[in-house]
Amino acid sequence: MAITANYNAAVPDEVVDDAAEAGPPLEAPAEATLEMLRHSAAHLMAAAVTQLFPGAQYDVGPAIEDGFFYNFRLPEARHFTESDLESIERRMHELSDAQIPFERDALSKAEARELFEKMHQDFKVDLIDRMDADVDSVGIYSTGDFVDLCRGPHVAHSGLLKAVKLLRVAGVYWRGDERNEQLQRVYGTAWFTQEDLDRYLERLEEAKRRDHRRLGAELDLFSFPQEIGSGLAVFHPNGGLIRRLMEDYSRERHEAGGYEFVNSPHISKAELFEISGHLQWFAESMFPPMELDEGTHYYLKPMNCPFHILIYRSRTRSYRELPLRLFEFGSVYRYEKSGVVHGLTRVRGLTMDDAHIFCARDQMMDELTSLLDFTLGVLRDFGLSDFYLELSTMPKEKAVGTAEEWAEATEALSTAARGRGLELVLDEGGGAFYGPKISVQARDAIGRTWQMSTIQADFQMPHRFDLTYIDAGGAAVRPIMIHRALFGSIERFFAILLEHYAGHFPLWLAPVQCELIPVQDDAPEVIEYVTKLAELLRAAGLRAGISDKTGERMQAKVRDAELRRVPYVVVIGRRDVERSDDVVRVRDTRKGSQEDIPVSVLIDRLAGEDRERRSS
Repeated sequence: MAITANYNAAVPDEVVDDAAEAGPPLEAPAEATLEMLRHSAAHLMAAAVTQLFPGAQYDVGPAIEDGFFYNFRLPEARHFTESDLESIERRMHELSDAQIPFERDALSKAEARELFEKMHQDFKVDLIDRMDADVDSVGIYSTGDFVDLCRGPHVAHSGLLKAVKLLRVAGVYWRGDERNEQLQRVYGTAWFTQEDLDRYLERLEEAKRRDHRRLGAELDLFSFPQEIGSGLAVFHPNGGLIRRLMEDYSRERHEAGGYEFVNSPHISKAELFEISGHLQWFAESMFPPMELDEGTHYYLKPMNCPFHILIYRSRTRSYRELPLRLFEFGSVYRYEKSGVVHGLTRVRGLTMDDAHIFCARDQMMDELTSLLDFTLGVLRDFGLSDFYLELSTMPKEKAVGTAEEWAEATEALSTAARGRGLELVLDEGGGAFYGPKISVQARDAIGRTWQMSTIQADFQMPHRFDLTYIDAGGAAVRPIMIHRALFGSIERFFAILLEHYAGHFPLWLAPVQCELIPVQDDAPEVIEYVTKLAELLRAAGLRAGISDKTGERMQAKVRDAELRRVPYVVVIGRRDVERSDDVVRVRDTRKGSQEDIPVSVLIDRLAGEDRERRSS
């Protein structure tokens, strides 16, 4: 299977630095790509803004996944309004109708600096001043009167930008640093056809309905109390139950897979992270140190791997113990900038389902292959099935180890990935500082892509911690270390499943699997029957509830259960009790169907669905 370069990968929208990508204009491919179209739409939007708001300053405006954005500083500290977006979009369509060409040029840095200084475009001057000394010339693109510092490439003319839509405004810190001023970021999207745009906007509306933050509140699953702090979630009883079920199943699968369970503390002395390299390469994502024990610095742990390494190193290891597979649900803490914290998908306190495998060099290939199969199998059990793989290689700057070690690790990961029959996309320079990685990308029910599991081959940590094992000949040999996070984090995986299922979790994960609704809640014989049926369901290991909406109409009780996403609802009235045939009316709220079935069939059906962990 061929590896395809990910040329159209979205630019991370939290921090974009054009100075790092400076140079002369790039050649356009024979056919325009969506990335080109969206980058051109960003320029067209900036052209419209500068026409409508004279004196507006523009920062950076890249294409991102499904769209584009541009950062602005408006004169007199003005803020965009909803009507402003409508005006900007109308002007963009007017500019599109004019079929204005995108004209490119190349200037020396000095010429470009002089140009943008005269235009009073401070952000562009700053970009030029921060470019590497070896950058001789820079790209310039003009769209009518609008001029931008840009390498391109772009579409031929603005007339190709018909299917565009502005979406929202957000506040962002300049260069992603909360110590800097806040700019206004206008987001938009662009597509080749109006039909494609309409489909995307429909998907956006569906995504809003599935937003895990909204569903989390509606279903009473989790919250983010202000008293605790940004990006720190608490799980309520319903959310805690779902989370426990997820974790219990993961533990079950790991135990069957030959993993050994370990635990590690939440903090450590700085020395550990100095040895691991995290303080050198990852410090900006770590919380500040705590000074304890007469000046000793302690850190909240950002990763579990150094602790698992110390467990391995706690005694002499023999080749007979390898591969040694260690697993932990370990809480870690990352100092995410406030502008990128987002519900459960980007938090500051998270629980990672971390596994670290220590193996001999000749075991690495088999371990990587089995790891990938194990990972894909567990994800499928949770109802995800549409995958592709991404291979992230050696970063240009933040990397330790030799090029030869990186090449060997990358080739091993590539070989393991090729055998899975899935598309493999190359992410040049996207590896961690200690090794390349494979990430499993999953598409959800509405076609969005989420990064899920990661598998990393690491030759560096065993060297930094001087890990060895004794081989069959009695010699001390360096092991290979493999890092693997299956869910990524429990919190993020929870959010993805919540949105994937739109809150309608499969039966085995539903907090209440079956709600019993008495039609006459003042009739003793009905309440007695409902109570006994609940006991039978619970005796079969099912989570059954009885509606507590006393005095409300039956339809209102059913609607309440549907809003709480209870999979099955059983309605029982006086006539059902009087028949004495143990046949009840069952509603499947996910399918919108109902039928009359014997109680024994109901229990067997639900128990089977729960046991088999079917998705619906």
